[in-house]
Amino acid sequence: MQKQETQEVLEEIKQDNVEPITTENVENKGDATEETQIPVPDERDQKIEELQNRVLRLQADFDNFRRRTTKEQAQLSTFVTANVVEKFLKVLDSFERAEESMAKANDVESIRVGLEMIQRQLTQIFKELSVEEISAQGQKFDPSFHEAVMRGENTELEDDTIEAVFEKGYKLNDKVIRHSKVKVVSNN
Repeated sequence: MQKQETQEVLEEIKQDNVEPITTENVENKGDATEETQIPVPDERDQKIEELQNRVLRLQADFDNFRRRTTKEQAQLSTFVTANVVEKFLKVLDSFERAEESMAKANDVESIRVGLEMIQRQLTQIFKELSVEEISAQGQKFDPSFHEAVMRGENTELEDDTIEAVFEKGYKLNDKVIRHSKVKVVSNN
């Protein structure tokens, strides 16, 4: 602030061709031997002030960018979640229809067929979302895809072979969503 005022005063002095105020051209009661002059800002001071203003603007721009990006990420997350939920609502509708038909149906076969249709519907949704089942049965144990919850002996299989799958694992593209929970052969 002070530098700005000083600059304005200096500009006025230059325009009016007025001499700067010194102790020599002002009447004082005491004898002044030193001249007191209004400091003239040099180029470095102006450059420093310009750079400081520039830094402040850049910081404000970055803060605005960060807030805008956070808001856009939240909106995108809501949009994606709504899209996925919409797909699963169809499956929920199918379960509700199956529940209604179970009350009316007397044969187990029609109920089994209805449940198989719902399972196919879920499998199709997973394909659309790029969700894949992690193959495990009979495979070599891989800790990046499988979680060993039990070990057992089986002389018919090699060590570290998966003998049983207790819970299927799934991955989205290359990211594991849930590891397969498995029983691994250990013949030692």
